[in-house]
Amino acid sequence: MTNDLHVTFRVGTASYAVPAAQVLHLESFENATLVPGAPAYVAGLVQVRGRVVPVVDLRVRFGLPPVERTIDNRVLVVQVGTRVAGLLVDSAREVLRIDETSFEKPPEMIERQSAGFVTAVATVTKRLFLLVDVPRLIGEELAHG
Repeated sequence: MTNDLHVTFRVGTASYAVPAAQVLHLESFENATLVPGAPAYVAGLVQVRGRVVPVVDLRVRFGLPPVERTIDNRVLVVQVGTRVAGLLVDSAREVLRIDETSFEKPPEMIERQSAGFVTAVATVTKRLFLLVDVPRLIGEELAHG
């Protein structure tokens, strides 16, 4: 039996999901230390529970315009292999049980336009969720060192 729990969040007007098994915890977003020469989508480094973590701004990663930060912004601290990174999102929603049979391949245009970030779509209680590829979101250089 597979783990079908997913952490859901919003970036812009869209709702996204990542497997809960990849999420270590949620944090509020505090001031990040900017890193010279880092990709534009890296919001900086933050200290989370005694660990220095790079944070990827998903608004930038998805090509959305910047907005003023609010108290709803959250950092999903995720783990890929031995690497830990943060995903800065507009708001974190809830943990949902989404059966793997609910996911469908995204329409070709969406798959192409999303640069491979969106790997599947699912409708749960009349809400559409886009399943995202965490290693691709955080970037190869962050995922593999």
